[in-house]
Amino acid sequence: MSRPTPNAPLLVAENLVKSFGVTPALDGASLQVHSGEVLALLGSSGSGKSTLLHCLAGILTPDSGRVSYAGQDMAALSDARRSALRRTEFGFVFQFGQLVPELTCLENVALPLRLAGMRRREATRRAAGLLERLEVADVADKRPGQASGGQGQRVAVARALVTGPRVIFADEPTGALDSLNGERVMQLFIAAARETGAAVVLVTHEARVAAYSDREATVRDGRVREQEYV
Repeated sequence: MSRPTPNAPLLVAENLVKSFGVTPALDGASLQVHSGEVLALLGSSGSGKSTLLHCLAGILTPDSGRVSYAGQDMAALSDARRSALRRTEFGFVFQFGQLVPELTCLENVALPLRLAGMRRREATRRAAGLLERLEVADVADKRPGQASGGQGQRVAVARALVTGPRVIFADEPTGALDSLNGERVMQLFIAAARETGAAVVLVTHEARVAAYSDREATVRDGRVREQEYV
């Protein structure tokens, strides 16, 4: 199933090949991500979906093929420029949150802004606003270990959103949560992303999580085999 998409592609992967030693992970994967859309990457364990996400985000460099972002060839960018993109225009949500345990939840969310040079007061104000938007203002002064799993994942979502990224990469964002907490995290996450206009690339093996997407792409044996709107 297909339908016309009004937005020009923001991220484009063309014929990506990536191996780890003798083990192939991607074998000619191609994909487009449009501004503002929520795209779910589905596939079994070992299908290559997480590797594809990491190549799209510039975390991994493909052995061959091309990834372009906003018309720029990612391989042509310096390491410093790719790092800057990941700090300012990309956001990340991982399965286990990966929050800094020594910082409070508020400090975790403000951290990307502080690293970008924003003054503490403004960074704290923005971080506090997002924690309230994601219904976890009550854990602002707690450390991640003092928050529940669902609360911690919402804090991680706030951190991903705080810089106003154009793309958010989410790798199994509810994989460590029970179904009730997972549903609430996804509801708040997708609603907040849509408010900001960010595109979301969502890796999942769960149909209930993929149901929050606009489009699903199935990755099998290192290739994008099927794509459909939901």
